[in-house]
Amino acid sequence: MFTPERLVLARKRRRMTLAALSRESGFSAQSITAFENARKVPSDETLSSLAEALHFPLSFFHAPPAPDMVPGAVSFRAPSKMSAAERDGALSCGSIAATLNHWLEDNFTLPKPGVPTYGELSPEMAAEQVRADWGIGEAPAPNMVHLLEAHGVRVFSLAPDCLDADAFSTIRHGTPYILLNTRKTGERGRFDAAHELGHLVLHSGYESPRGPAAEAAADAFASAFLMPKAGILAQQVSNASVERILSAKRRWNVSAMAFTYRLRSLQLLSEWRFQQTAKQLAQLGYRKGEPGSSMVRESSRIISKVLEVLRADGIPLTDLANALHIFPEELNHYLFGLAPIGYRGGEQKTAPIRPALSLVR
Repeated sequence: MFTPERLVLARKRRRMTLAALSRESGFSAQSITAFENARKVPSDETLSSLAEALHFPLSFFHAPPAPDMVPGAVSFRAPSKMSAAERDGALSCGSIAATLNHWLEDNFTLPKPGVPTYGELSPEMAAEQVRADWGIGEAPAPNMVHLLEAHGVRVFSLAPDCLDADAFSTIRHGTPYILLNTRKTGERGRFDAAHELGHLVLHSGYESPRGPAAEAAADAFASAFLMPKAGILAQQVSNASVERILSAKRRWNVSAMAFTYRLRSLQLLSEWRFQQTAKQLAQLGYRKGEPGSSMVRESSRIISKVLEVLRADGIPLTDLANALHIFPEELNHYLFGLAPIGYRGGEQKTAPIRPALSLVR
């Protein structure tokens, strides 16, 4: 049976307007609209042409509706620079990632959600409280992806054509999700993860604030979570030089600019000194990257373990893609940068995919 919602999802995933899909497929926008609104059912030949134009398997359009991502419940990193098409493309990535998560939950025992909410606290106090809840103290935060996964957050990669979204987070039926841009430096990836954690802690629920104020609060949370006040003060970095900043920031695995902003927020740099330091760092290339950094991007423990089990059982990644009704390259987008995925599984038939694996700490 044809599922109209799947046609809408596929079109938005490819960031195509009705007019663009019409040009690509040769069918009128009016006909496509009728298909999407369930006023007409496309013939098998028509649906095959649409599937080819959208680069999804035909089975994708016969599967049940995918989990939806409600725009009002999603917090985007840097939302102001996103177009409607970019937002819809990112949300459709989230829907497919949620479908993948449902498969994981059906076949593996995953950690239960355990992210606290402290919307009534300031970002600084909320970060301190979460650190206390999770037993981190004043030490540098461990691998952020591992930390999030251990507390039930489902972490996936954004597809390369949706990187304008930068990163986003949401809670769906009690399960928190974070989708990350895995093409950034390791330091900036950590900050993005902490920023999205800030949204989950501070801004969960439909009535929570969105927009610049919420983004600033999530930034403040991430800064305090990754660079706790007591730990920074103990480093004795008041009025630190650029050289001292570049040395001191390595302890926390953050970018030079993030560390400099944190020093200003803690009044360890005057506004004048901050402006001069930021200008020097920008001239050295630290505005857009981390020159000379050896930090590797943080990866997923859960996805790595899942792929290990599939390999051990002789199950090719194509079987998982088929179960999700997507092509393998589409599946790879959600795993890229989070786990090694470069292996071939062959063409042999396999047993039903249901490995018994517990990933609960």
